[in-house]
Amino acid sequence: MLNAVKRALIVAIGVILQFGFAIIIRLFFYKYLGIITLFYNIISILIVLGILKESTRLSNDLPWIILILIFPIFGTILLITLGKNYSKSKLLKSIFEYENKYSKYLNQDEKIKKEVEDKKLDNISYLINRTNYFVSTNNEITYYNFGEKFYPELLKELKKAEKFIFMEYFIINEGVMWNSILDILKEKAAKGVDVRILYDDMGSIAMLSTNYSKQLAKYGIKCITFNKLSPFRGIFMNNRDHRKITVIDGKVAFSGGVNLSDEYININSKFGIWKDNGIKIVGNAIWNLTVMFLTLWNANINEDTDITKFKYNFNDSDKNNGYVIPYGVAPLHKDLIGEDVYINMINSAKNYLYIMTPYLIIDTDMVNALCRAVKRGVDVRIIVPGIPDKKIVYTQTTSFFKVLHDNRVKIYKYTNRICSF
Repeated sequence: MLNAVKRALIVAIGVILQFGFAIIIRLFFYKYLGIITLFYNIISILIVLGILKESTRLSNDLPWIILILIFPIFGTILLITLGKNYSKSKLLKSIFEYENKYSKYLNQDEKIKKEVEDKKLDNISYLINRTNYFVSTNNEITYYNFGEKFYPELLKELKKAEKFIFMEYFIINEGVMWNSILDILKEKAAKGVDVRILYDDMGSIAMLSTNYSKQLAKYGIKCITFNKLSPFRGIFMNNRDHRKITVIDGKVAFSGGVNLSDEYININSKFGIWKDNGIKIVGNAIWNLTVMFLTLWNANINEDTDITKFKYNFNDSDKNNGYVIPYGVAPLHKDLIGEDVYINMINSAKNYLYIMTPYLIIDTDMVNALCRAVKRGVDVRIIVPGIPDKKIVYTQTTSFFKVLHDNRVKIYKYTNRICSF
């Protein structure tokens, strides 16, 4: 809803500024109207040509192009002030600096890298080459296909914590799930365990009070609100932290799609049976997740001089259970690495491709990749929720149905463990 209001507000302001400027020109500079109009049209065209020249994802830049062509003055001003917002943000600069600073702690085992190359695991090679994070073996991965299966295991492992607990989530919402976790965190913090919470301000804005981090501090729990919204700049800060990470003593970690809110464990859910998943990792790959958390944490408050104290050294053993590479990227990266990974997987599919997602908001590159897969003979199926949690976003999701369905992509709606075509 907030994004829709923002877009409507920006368009309204654009129309007012554009027509206001036009009225001023006509009233005071009408003799030079033709020259002025020609001038800012030429400037707009040059800016659009510049965007086209630099663009690596045209579908992402298209809104700017349309805005500038329709509202040349307002669009240009908005591009100058907001289009380069990434490079102006102190927080994003700090994140980028810490990513580079901590890269020295993420050493790739050359033997494993060579194995990946010899086996032609191109997507893993892509991640090794394009991110700071390393691929590892010697990991045990447990998959939970529902949040209510993930949740008890998370509680069990939190109770074992002896040194530290790091938790980073998009949504924290008071209720059965979070309150039971918080009880454990309070107990652990009282015993001297280093407990740190990092949650996204926009993700939790309707659930937690603005001073919630101070409330947690009373229990000895350190807390940071990521990218806190402000009336003056926050509304334009669309860089959110959607990660879901828990790291306990460096020995065990959890990730996946489960936020810390009751609907994710199907308690008091307004959306039918909520289908999300989670994983537990025990092994070398945990260090990647630890460094990810500490990158954002120290980019905010610069607390740790030596992060190696949080690394647990696992005894090497040959588990033969594949390769694991948790990775993350900051907005200052030019490459859309996450999207590239998905497109690479889609392009490599040979027999079937099954996708389940709550939000099908894709660009033309992704649409074309899915359609090409069908044309290669791949059985492509996409499952989306039958009961949307965000109606505006769901409207965007359904807008892609026709083009995908016309290209024989099968789309299903999930409601209470039943999929309907």
